[in-house]
Order: sequence, then C-alpha cells, then structure tokens
Amino acid sequence: MGDLRDYRDLEVWKRSIGLVKQVYRLCASLPKQERFHLASQMQRAAVSVAANIAEGAERNGTPEFLHFLGIARGSAAELETLPVLTSELGLLPAEATRRLQEELTTVRKMLSALMRSLRLKA
Repeated sequence: MGDLRDYRDLEVWKRSIGLVKQVYRLCASLPKQERFHLASQMQRAAVSVAANIAEGAERNGTPEFLHFLGIARGSAAELETLPVLTSELGLLPAEATRRLQEELTTVRKMLSALMRSLRLKA
C-alpha cells in the first residue's frame, strides 16, 4: 500500500468512527419498539463502514483494500437510506437526520477519493 502506515492514520477511518458515535446517539432517541429494528440496522451499517476500512487496509495489497473500501461505501449508502426512513416515519426529527446525512456525504466522498487515489497508484 505504499505510504499507509496504519488504517488509524486515515482521516476517513477517523470520520467513520465519529459516524458510529453519532449513529448510536441518534438511535438512543428512537422509540423502544424500533431499537431492535431500524436502530440495529443503522448501527450495523455504521460499524460496517469503519470495520471494512480497517479490514481492507490490513489485507494483502491494494486490490483487496479497494474491495473492502467498496463494501464500506455500500454500507455508507445503506446507512444513508435508514435515517431517511426514520424521518419520513416521524420517528426522528428531520434536523437530527440532516446532520447525519451531511456527515455521511463527507465520508462517502472521502471513500471515493481514497479509492481513486489507490487506483492511480496501482
């Protein structure tokens, strides 16, 4: 991977960890009946973003890293869908989900930029 020392040095990984924290805080305000449904799904998707970045960075080379970054990007897209549902169902305030959507957009752009960068180096 060249100059990548550790996945924890990646800004996109750091932001994805922040995203997990934001999702867990947001899910805590969901009604109890949704904590095992939408909340669980949102939490798994958020964790998947950070976990796939880390796992891919520790794999054997750029092609595998790109594969896992693609999975992370897919999980971010999944996560982007779920707050829309919670807002449209009236389970969470639109403002809370808007802030999450903004951070997700940033993380998704960072993932795409990292993928482009790795492809250019390959």
